[in-house]
Formats: sequence, C-alpha cells, structure tokens
Amino acid sequence: MRLNSLVKPLLITGFMLAGTAQAAPDAREVLEASPVDDIVAQYPEMMSRGIQDGLKQSGQVPPMVADSIGFLVSNSFRAADIEQRVVANLEAALTPEQLEEVHGWYQTPVAGKIAEAEIAASAPAAWPEIRSRAEELNKRYQGTAREKLFDRFDAASRATESAVDTTIAVQLGLGTAMAALSRDSVHHEKMRERLESQRPALRGMVGQQVYDGYLFTYRDISNQEMNLYLDFLESEAGRSFTRVVTNSVQQAVIEPVESIGARLAAFGNFGGE
Repeated sequence: MRLNSLVKPLLITGFMLAGTAQAAPDAREVLEASPVDDIVAQYPEMMSRGIQDGLKQSGQVPPMVADSIGFLVSNSFRAADIEQRVVANLEAALTPEQLEEVHGWYQTPVAGKIAEAEIAASAPAAWPEIRSRAEELNKRYQGTAREKLFDRFDAASRATESAVDTTIAVQLGLGTAMAALSRDSVHHEKMRERLESQRPALRGMVGQQVYDGYLFTYRDISNQEMNLYLDFLESEAGRSFTRVVTNSVQQAVIEPVESIGARLAAFGNFGGE
C-alpha cells in the first residue's frame, strides 16, 4: 500500500478529531448559552430590592436606614465575580460530556423559549406583576397538569430548598447587622438556632412564593415543553449543572451579606459616642 493512501485518511481523521475537540464547549460557553449569566447580571439589584422591601415591610428600621442597607448590599455584589465562581465550579465538577450535553440542550428552540421566560421573570421589575397575578394563576391552574408538574419541577430545580437556605442565611446576616447597628448582644448562634427552628414555617411561605413564580414564569410554556425541560433537569448532566449553579450562586450571595454586619457596626460606632 502506498504511503500516500495511509497518510490521507490519517490527516482527515486528525482534522476531524481537532474539529471535535475545538467544538466541545467550555464552562463559560455553557453558562452564556444558558439563562444563568443574564439572571446573575440582575443579582445586585435583585438582592438590594428584596432586602429593602423586606426591611420596610417588617418595620425593623426606618425607611432611610433600609435604603442605606439596600445600597450597601447592592455595592457588595459584583455580577462578574458571581459568574466567575459559577464558571470555575462548573469546570471542576462537570465532565466535558456533561458540559456538551447541557450546551446542546440550551441550543434547542424549547430551551431558548424557556430561558427567555426565566430571565424576564427574574427581573425585579416583574415582581409586582407576579404578586398581583398570583391569586388568578393559582385558581386557573388548580387541579391541572401544570399544578401536578410543580413537585417534579421543584425537586429537579431545587427551587424551594435553595430559596429557604438563602433566605435563612440572608436573614441571619441582616439580623447580625441589625444587632450591630442597635448594639444588641444577641449571639450569632442563638440567632441561627431561632431561624432554623422557623424553617418549616418558612418553607411553607417560601414554597408558595416559588409556586407563584413558577406559574407566572412558565404560563406561556406548554406542558409538552415543560416535560422536555424537566427531562433535562432530571438527567445526570442537568442535575449536576443545576446543583453547581445553585450552590455557587447561593454562596456568592451569602458571603457579602455576612460582611455587612461589620460595616454597619462601624457605622453605628461612628454615630455613637
């Protein structure tokens, strides 16, 4: 056999392998294909608005102080830092095959439609409409397949579980901050125990909010499309992607909130004796 007849197939195979290796998406490309990077970009405003609203509704502090804390919170988050953490953790935790599977899902029309809905619903500007339409949507979907799909969605996305964990962590950080501001001597661990004891009640309240958001976000997504989405979330690659993203974002959110107590303590001392 002539040498040329051997070289040509080898060259073609080499080019094919090189093309395959080049086409394999990395963690950043996967993140950019998903709605996660767009949602993360809204986190500073989401956290600031959420904490401001919570403090004002609870009456713990005067509105001006609530606005100041919201400003501190907003300036404690950098979307680029959160995104970098997610990328690094995806690179460490997911295999190239899993990254490719996740990337492949987000290239589909159904995934694109769902991603657009999730980005739109996560914006703070959408929150008033989610609240105002909650009763209407709960009644509309009562007893339907969409209601029955929620448990599957919640388990696969870890939505309620993650939201409860984040809420407790944020409340703990803000509680510590309020204690520092008022020079209260409430011990950090005592506060944590008290919040943990409220977890069942908190889960019911947060679970309802998650359900309201679910009905609103996916109201224009068909049950067939939702089932395709859930199939992805329940796959090994989908579960791994969801777990890593959720844990990464949660930790990135909690750390700045925990640091606010020290900054408010300094503010309190400045305004004191």
